[in-house]
Amino acid sequence: MYVVNMIYFQCDYAEGADPAIIERLSSTNMEQSEGYGLDKHSIRAKELIKKRIGKENADVHLLVGGTETNRIAIQAALRPYQGVLSPDTGHIAAHETGAIESTGHKVLTLPNIDGKINADQVRAYVKEHYDSPTAEHTVQPAMVYISEPTESGTLYSKKELIALREATKELGLFFYIDGARLGYALASPKCDFTIEDIADLADMFYIGGTKCGALFGEALVILNDQLKKDFRYMIKQNGALLAKGRMLGIQFETLFEDDRYFNITKKAVEKALRIREAFEKKGIPLFGTSYTNQQFPILSNEQIKALEKDYVFELWGKSGDKTIVRFCTSWATSDENTEKLISSILSM
Repeated sequence: MYVVNMIYFQCDYAEGADPAIIERLSSTNMEQSEGYGLDKHSIRAKELIKKRIGKENADVHLLVGGTETNRIAIQAALRPYQGVLSPDTGHIAAHETGAIESTGHKVLTLPNIDGKINADQVRAYVKEHYDSPTAEHTVQPAMVYISEPTESGTLYSKKELIALREATKELGLFFYIDGARLGYALASPKCDFTIEDIADLADMFYIGGTKCGALFGEALVILNDQLKKDFRYMIKQNGALLAKGRMLGIQFETLFEDDRYFNITKKAVEKALRIREAFEKKGIPLFGTSYTNQQFPILSNEQIKALEKDYVFELWGKSGDKTIVRFCTSWATSDENTEKLISSILSM
């Protein structure tokens, strides 16, 4: 529920869109164009993305939301008897209301380690499956799903990504990366990979817009030729082929001009790390090792009550007699609100 006169650090999609996007949508409002993403803005947006990731042979599809993107991408890749390996905290496992399962594909969860899974876990799961005398009676693992950053704001290193890519190739699995907050991952000072690296390693990944400055929208990038054929049929069948596709195209065209996407997400991470530093100065422990736009301090009931007078944030889970909460910055977080929060933390 929205509360008036509160400052929101609850999520990274509380505001509308980067003003440049609103201006572009307004200025092109009376243009006539082709539908279903065949307009000049969508075509140019896809070209800008392919150029930025260094993959001119990639297929790019513009979709409305993250759950929709995950559902269609995974459904398109898997046979009816196959499932997808995911961290137990992965978005598809914990926050998408069984969207993947509704297509007939099971999410096969692995225990997370600081929000992540690793190549050894994948190998062990697949080995156990095929070593079983009743393997054909169980769901066959055929894809590995991760998000970058993870649900707890942590990052896979380039070394960890390469190890997962090598394992999936060795085992004949697809490797899919959920990039709902990819811009914030790439902006982190702890990030040692590039968007070009992501494109080199994944069979499919998506570039999140909804949480990274767009009004709505995600850009799904398909690198594996095996997955490209007839993908627009899958989009249409799932009710996701937007008639006014230019609404997506204009947004990604704007975000990928002059590296706007990367510049606005960098500012969000810088503010989040200043908030993290304030909690550390106050001696308040943090859950996990997030150096992205999500921060997870562990607060007492008294500290929560002190902060919730002026700020909206998310309760994440319990840690003994204290509570893990999430403070989330975005492309739109102002310097003024950041300074107010820091002052409130230090004065508790």
